[in-house]
Amino acid sequence: MAAQCCCRKAPGAEAAPARPPPEPPPALDVASASSAQLFRLRHLQLGLELRPEARELAGCLVLELCALRPAPRALVLDAHPALRLHSVSFRRAPAASESPCTFAFPVPGLGPPLPAFANTSDAESAGCPLAFRLDPFTDYGSSLTVTLPPELQAHQPFQVILRYTSTDAPAIWWLDPELTYGNAKPFVFTQGHSVCNRSFFPCFDTPAVKCTYSAVVKAPLGVQVLMSATRSVYVEGEGVYHFHMEHPVPAYLVALVAGDLKPADIGPRSRVWAEPCLLPTATSKLSGVVEQWLSAAERLYGPYMWGRYDIVFLPPSFPIVAMENPCLTFIISSILESDEFLVIDVIHEVAHSWFGNAVTNATWEEMWLSEGLATYAQRRITTETYGAAFTCLETAFRLDALHRQMRLLGEDSPVSKLQVKLEPGVNPSHLMNLFTYEKGYCFVYYLSQLCGDPQRFDDFLRAYVEKYKFTSVVAQDLLDSFLSFFPELKEQSVDCRAGPPLAEPDLSQGSSLTRPVEALFQLWTAEPLEQATASASAIDISKWRTFQTALFLDRLLDGSPLPQEVVMSLSKCYSSLLDSMNAEIRIRWLQIVVRNDYYPDLHRVRRFLENQMSRMYTIPLYEDLCTGALKSFALEVFYQTQGRLHPNLRRTIQQILSQGLGPSAEPSAETSTELGSAEADTNPDSPALLLGDEAPSSTISLRDVNVSA
Repeated sequence: MAAQCCCRKAPGAEAAPARPPPEPPPALDVASASSAQLFRLRHLQLGLELRPEARELAGCLVLELCALRPAPRALVLDAHPALRLHSVSFRRAPAASESPCTFAFPVPGLGPPLPAFANTSDAESAGCPLAFRLDPFTDYGSSLTVTLPPELQAHQPFQVILRYTSTDAPAIWWLDPELTYGNAKPFVFTQGHSVCNRSFFPCFDTPAVKCTYSAVVKAPLGVQVLMSATRSVYVEGEGVYHFHMEHPVPAYLVALVAGDLKPADIGPRSRVWAEPCLLPTATSKLSGVVEQWLSAAERLYGPYMWGRYDIVFLPPSFPIVAMENPCLTFIISSILESDEFLVIDVIHEVAHSWFGNAVTNATWEEMWLSEGLATYAQRRITTETYGAAFTCLETAFRLDALHRQMRLLGEDSPVSKLQVKLEPGVNPSHLMNLFTYEKGYCFVYYLSQLCGDPQRFDDFLRAYVEKYKFTSVVAQDLLDSFLSFFPELKEQSVDCRAGPPLAEPDLSQGSSLTRPVEALFQLWTAEPLEQATASASAIDISKWRTFQTALFLDRLLDGSPLPQEVVMSLSKCYSSLLDSMNAEIRIRWLQIVVRNDYYPDLHRVRRFLENQMSRMYTIPLYEDLCTGALKSFALEVFYQTQGRLHPNLRRTIQQILSQGLGPSAEPSAETSTELGSAEADTNPDSPALLLGDEAPSSTISLRDVNVSA
């Protein structure tokens, strides 16, 4: 029997005019102090001045908002102690015909940029002052409470103008010229994922809130500025850059980079940006292929929505491998020497254009919605462009790492779960681990197997993107859409829970590449050693793919410490050859050297660390070195090389050295994971896909983590 509403219209009464349904409030995000659920953010405008000599960013932020309820008492934004607020003011909404805000840049030392609106006086542009206060929130941010005028009406547009400076901000990485390849000009980039952009500008720092943005940026002469925007132009007469992002994005995807960067076209809608000395290499490795990847993705998941797809290569201080900033992927330049890893990492970021950027996880607890789907899409794209064998090899390599961690932690460990609960105060960045990617991938693969046809599942994902593009979703949105698209599964009351890998993919099409790896590993673990060594030396690994060699070395790492005579034979067979290969191979061999205390090859470890400034190639080695007798060696190398390291990386290594951390010891800030438990809301009266109870807290070896965002 249907329930009857108490306000149902009486017979014969006039029908009230229909009102559009209210927009659903953003999902509650415990990592955000903001009052995002009480407002709609329509647009944000940034006026930014880069001051590298002072390592300071001066900003003016104009937020265009409307309240969802009448007379809100205050607006609460996410902020950070690195932000120094100079003023906050209120302005009535501009007329529809009013030109966008422009910014005036005072002489450095006279404060942040000033807003300027067409046909208004300076006093009117400044707005009415508002009271504000900054309060502690967590160790990764503060809450900024702004008192609003009492007469504010619901759905009445208004602007809040905030002028500020930012120094020592976690989101803003200042590099002296010595930390760049060219050693000529300062360099700066931002990294907002997950909750760092609240130190870049005050915001609703939650993936549940999206808006369009525009920016005007002033930088020192000769410094090229880029942003994650659909339109950009340099106004030479003003000496400023203008940017506009026409599609709504969450705060963490607002990104900026500036330095000695030069462009080169690599396709009809793509170019690479890099320091001049790196540009020829970057161009030669990516020319033509990025368009192939974009076209393959479009065939699978629908039109690319962002206009351009450009790539900027950042110095080794970039803290992760890659970041999917819309229109402008950030990627670490160190990866250029590892061709196969470069291919996979860029394709992963391409996939994020659909999964993560267009359709975003509404909470950090469900980060797998972006990473798991992007990993699945990445592998569908690689299958289309490079064939199933290569895709199966890369998948085997990643899943091998997944099982390694599950053996280490146990299947019942909270860290090995897919669906997590973010406890208040825990930095969401700590949720970024191997399980986010690979457990997410396994669950998405499981869904594809339920429908029985990868092409039909591609059609579903295309429809899912079309339905939810430029919005943020929760897991139940994906699962409900899946059952609606495949009603036959709903009729069967399909119930699937995301526990330890639900469905291992069929990797048999990659056996021609994985069988030789397994065979060689078995030879080295067989007795007698002399016979094994003779047989193994007949296998030429120089002709192997990078992922084959990396998988073989990972297996040896799993077995470490090995008998000394085995390590000695391995070194005799492979050390010189591996020393000539890319960094992804070399670091794995050097970890074997360190974990087995093999002193004859320590000079290779020293040389590697003397030439590496990237955390992805230094942190794992220092963690291994600090587990035992080689800690004094680690200290010696660090003292000789610390001047070439970014201060953030230097502090991390100092922490490792002081605590003597290793893969099986207490987790460092870079590798720890603090998670909780969660259960997706479901309707018990109807068939549904259920995400089972999940939960975490333990160490993930950095070499096992796909650290592309």
